[in-house]
Amino acid sequence: MPDRRTHVTASVAQSELAAALAALRTGLDLPDGFPEPVEQEAQSAARTLELPDADLTAIEFLTIDPEGSTDLDQAVHIEAADDGYRVRYAIADVPALVRPDGAVDTEARKRGQTIYAVDGRVPLHPAAIGENAGSLLAGVERGAFVWDLVLDAQGREQTVSVARARIRSRRQWTYPDAQAAIDDGSAPQTLLLLKPIGIARIELERERGGASLNAPDEEVVLREGGYTLERRAPLPVEEWNAQISLLTGMAAASLMLEARVGILRTMPPPSDEAVAAFRAQTTALGLPWPEDAPYGEYLRTLDHSDPRALAVMQAATGLFRGAGYVVMDGEAPADPRQSAVAAPYAHATAPLRRLVDRWVLVICEALSAGVEVPGWARQSLGELPSIMGASSRLASQLNAASVDRVEAALLIDRVGDRFDATVLSVRGDTMTVQLADPAVVASCPRTDSERPGTVVGLRLTAADIPSGRLTFTAA
Repeated sequence: MPDRRTHVTASVAQSELAAALAALRTGLDLPDGFPEPVEQEAQSAARTLELPDADLTAIEFLTIDPEGSTDLDQAVHIEAADDGYRVRYAIADVPALVRPDGAVDTEARKRGQTIYAVDGRVPLHPAAIGENAGSLLAGVERGAFVWDLVLDAQGREQTVSVARARIRSRRQWTYPDAQAAIDDGSAPQTLLLLKPIGIARIELERERGGASLNAPDEEVVLREGGYTLERRAPLPVEEWNAQISLLTGMAAASLMLEARVGILRTMPPPSDEAVAAFRAQTTALGLPWPEDAPYGEYLRTLDHSDPRALAVMQAATGLFRGAGYVVMDGEAPADPRQSAVAAPYAHATAPLRRLVDRWVLVICEALSAGVEVPGWARQSLGELPSIMGASSRLASQLNAASVDRVEAALLIDRVGDRFDATVLSVRGDTMTVQLADPAVVASCPRTDSERPGTVVGLRLTAADIPSGRLTFTAA
């Protein structure tokens, strides 16, 4: 029987949680389904879709995604080439299914991205596109933007091009299955080569001073009829696979920067004051950041089972803020870098789930072929930063509020209990803490004795599911 401390069972609490999550969707004005004209246009586009003439169906592409995924944006094929590698990365050809200024396009611009809620997702496109005609499902021919990237033995990009072609993925791999096959040597060539390329690209990232970290994730999952919180360390294959996406995004940024047209994903470097404050916090926590260690390298050395490391990771979030999108049309930005990647970067690999990628793909295809950028894409670039910014804020708001409500439901039967918690941060009279069991983050009043990294005793005095509010006092 599930432990009630970490599982919201099919009970009164579960019913109250379902109602709270539904009310949250309503309160945030999240759409439920698509208007009929949007559905009809999507279905028509799927029925009448013409695939590209270029035929790469003989290439054994495969996909790697979370179990149960149906909106498959990327398929990959890797082979050894001379003293390096050849990576072909196929990205779903969503532009072929979405008519500029049509009903689907207009609705997608309202949404900006797929919004992932605890009780289901709010997709960017109707299922006819997002889960069928546009999705790179195994065993069927699909149109794709195929990035052709030649790398040297150290994983450095040598040449890059992108063009439309038809492909056929051979298999949809889950991350656990892919990791197991790589580990036991039974994986196909693409998966076996993903490991050395991923490791090489991670090393290049370290040299650049980047910090895309394979940190533990806290996830809300549905098990045995109830919601639970789980902390899961991503598998190595997930980081190796992410490096292929980063490689492609960096290649897209380079193409657009050279032509001075397109849209970049940027983030400024941390200020000197923020770096100094973070360095002081790491010292206070007993995990000092060495002067000669890059930021990303330091964070990679942390033991996530150490309570002090939780506080360090929490403090590190203050270093990188201000991520956004910068449009180019004739002039490049003064600083085009995405500071966590430590290089210019663009979103180019998830067009089924993110609006901006559709623009980046058609622009890069045109630049690679040496032809004019489609007028609709160039003329509407300026609209994208505000659309993507608004949708990202909505996604963050929904995620935080959903987790709050699930946490309240997890703890509804433990009002009055005592908990051990690690102090993550202190601001004024309030501290942010991480409970040991379950893995809940909460805020509560502090006294003069608490500081980040210390373990304190707290008593839960109230848990309100509709608002997601938890109330703790010192125990």
